[in-house]
Amino acid sequence: MSTASFPQGFVWGVSTSAFQIEGATSADGRGPSIWDTFSSDRAEACDHFHRFPEDVRLMKDLGMAAYRFSVSWPRVFPDGVTLNPAGLDFYDRLLDELLAAGITPYANLYHWDLPQALEDAGGWPSRDTARRFAGYATAVAERLGDRVGTWFTVNEPWVAAFLGYGSGIHAPGRKSAADAFTSAHHLLLAHGLGLQALRAAGAAKVGAVMNISPVMTPAQVSDFGRPLSEEDAEAVARIDTLANRQFLDPLLRGEYPADLLPVIERAVGLDHIHDGDLAAIGRPMDLLGINYYAPLVVQAQPSEPADPAFPGSEGILFCTVPTAVTAMGWPIVPNCLSLLLGRISRDYPGIDLMITENGADFVDVVTGDGIHDVDRINFIEEHLRALRAAIADGARVRGYLVWTLLDNLEWADGYQRKFGLVHVDFATQRRRMKDSALWYRDVIRRNGLADTRPRRPTLETVAARAQVSRATVSRVVNGEASVSPEVRSSVLRAVQELGYVPNAAARSLVTRRTNAIALVLSVPRNGGDPLTAAVVQYVTSMLEGAGKQITLMLADTAESHRRIVQHVEARLVDGVVLLPPDRADTLAERLSRTGVPVVLLGKPAVASLVPYVDVDNEGGAAAATEHLLSRGRTRLGMICGPMDLVTVQDRLAGHRAALRRAGAQPLLALAADLDRASGAAATRQLLGDNPSLDAVLAATDQLAIGALRAAREAGRRVPEDLAVVGFDDIDAASATTPALTTVRVPVADQALALARLLLSRLEGRHTTSVVLPTRLVVRESS
Repeated sequence: MSTASFPQGFVWGVSTSAFQIEGATSADGRGPSIWDTFSSDRAEACDHFHRFPEDVRLMKDLGMAAYRFSVSWPRVFPDGVTLNPAGLDFYDRLLDELLAAGITPYANLYHWDLPQALEDAGGWPSRDTARRFAGYATAVAERLGDRVGTWFTVNEPWVAAFLGYGSGIHAPGRKSAADAFTSAHHLLLAHGLGLQALRAAGAAKVGAVMNISPVMTPAQVSDFGRPLSEEDAEAVARIDTLANRQFLDPLLRGEYPADLLPVIERAVGLDHIHDGDLAAIGRPMDLLGINYYAPLVVQAQPSEPADPAFPGSEGILFCTVPTAVTAMGWPIVPNCLSLLLGRISRDYPGIDLMITENGADFVDVVTGDGIHDVDRINFIEEHLRALRAAIADGARVRGYLVWTLLDNLEWADGYQRKFGLVHVDFATQRRRMKDSALWYRDVIRRNGLADTRPRRPTLETVAARAQVSRATVSRVVNGEASVSPEVRSSVLRAVQELGYVPNAAARSLVTRRTNAIALVLSVPRNGGDPLTAAVVQYVTSMLEGAGKQITLMLADTAESHRRIVQHVEARLVDGVVLLPPDRADTLAERLSRTGVPVVLLGKPAVASLVPYVDVDNEGGAAAATEHLLSRGRTRLGMICGPMDLVTVQDRLAGHRAALRRAGAQPLLALAADLDRASGAAATRQLLGDNPSLDAVLAATDQLAIGALRAAREAGRRVPEDLAVVGFDDIDAASATTPALTTVRVPVADQALALARLLLSRLEGRHTTSVVLPTRLVVRESS
């Protein structure tokens, strides 16, 4: 078979990081890191500290030529200051084991596990942390430099700075745009000082690892060449500067982008950028590591506030797109890898590149005969084809490292994410190679991919080879105990000889699955259409990407409810996604008794055995109320829609709780419906009963828009005389006069969470209801 080969000497391997796999968080004097403090998960992780010989044997068996690992800074300097020689002993043993196995080590000095002692002393916003990093680099290189040929200084400084110090969703959990920009600069400075220290210690090659994402609009995801409006082009360029050029330009050109400096200056000033810093940061390096997972998708959106992870992104909306996605909801766009490699080759010529991370989280199913992660194989294969195309076009890519070797502790997401080629049972620490590991071994052996994809052997092919029925093959594939050892052996031999990967059809013979999902839609009240549309779009996209067929069913009459229940009871579908009607009924309860997995959009009015996806309506209303109070508003009223709606009940409860904490009394007006006319009528009532009213919180944006109209009619200026806040952040909210402050409900995220929740239920996983956070969007109306 001919192959789509890679250049001679191309390096194949995997990447890991210390905190995610090592465990042994107090062994040999290791001190706590910011992730030990921040994470609520037990940090035994994969116990690689004790089990590294087994893990190195796995890599050797898979033919890996390279292993990129990170050194744990708190293992080497537990208090951030004092060297702990015992902490380096582990890396001595690891390097010796790797070299004995013929695997080249690539050492990464910083993969986000800052010693907690240095965070207590100021963390990355402190310039001293960069100096401490240089000393750490010197100590590690002096001990390990005789066996490490290639060093990476820092890994993904954007994540460390802007998720750790900007949005607070990563350790150490700070939320400050000023700290984020300062941290980003000091991480770059740490690279420059660390590179100098490594060179002085005799390092042969030094580089840094960046997470790079092409930035595009939703339309460009399927058409890279789609022309942009002036507004969208500016949005794309600004996010590219914040996410990519903020790091690439200093590293590879020794300067910050000119359009970035005003953004930094507004957030924190420029005093933290000292003379000589950029010269140090821009010292020539040998290798740029690129971590690629997905594009960033944005479009211009007037009045959109800045995303906390991207300070300076005002007026830009980050979009979810209905492409195939990973289990984390990340869009799968392999050709973006070719796009970014071509861009880097043009904009920053002369630097050698290595793909240091690329991989995906999918829901893995452990069966009696293995872990058949076809989705992960397809993901990696498509990205390798894109990589080979980029190399053919001249990109100087020297190697490819999969993220990651082992299922591990995936930072803030804990143990639920599965990126590994090797499955880890965290209760026993047993390792099992997935099909993707064996497939990757074959790619490494032939240094390439098949030019043409062979037709996959079918269930019938295996049955013919083993001379048994299709049903018998399916029972063996699914680990059924009813098959005799002799027949089982014959089937498994045929499976191995043919390279058969069991698919849904094989499993359905035993499980009686149809691979059909019922998407049951109610008739929503006013204001429900955007959410219904998003569910149809995103749930359908994600479930179809998982190989499911979608059956749309309308639940608008008692007769339709009866037909739906009969359809599900007959096992014509494997699962149900239900958008419940606003009025009380028993459809969810009746479906829950069928035994078919059901997930519900929205919290039901009464306790239910059906898991649901909802948003934090109480928390959102409380945040909006606290915002109004913080602006000096003292007479707050709330407009509620019909009180039979659970969302309205929860939003009122959050509003009242915030007022109670502030010692204020609630003022309430009930609206007949959720439309603008009802909002205007309720506002007139509030203003008539309470002439000193200075703020209105509406249960929905439509009600709030009606409140704006009533305020104008009454001669009340917004926000000078009367502040108005809505809930939902519908498209019209940013276009009102003045633009409406509102609580954003993550519409697309609800749809994706529904699909993930159902997939988890279909795989028999323990599931609980999902409540997503809301976000206050402050605009001119308050």
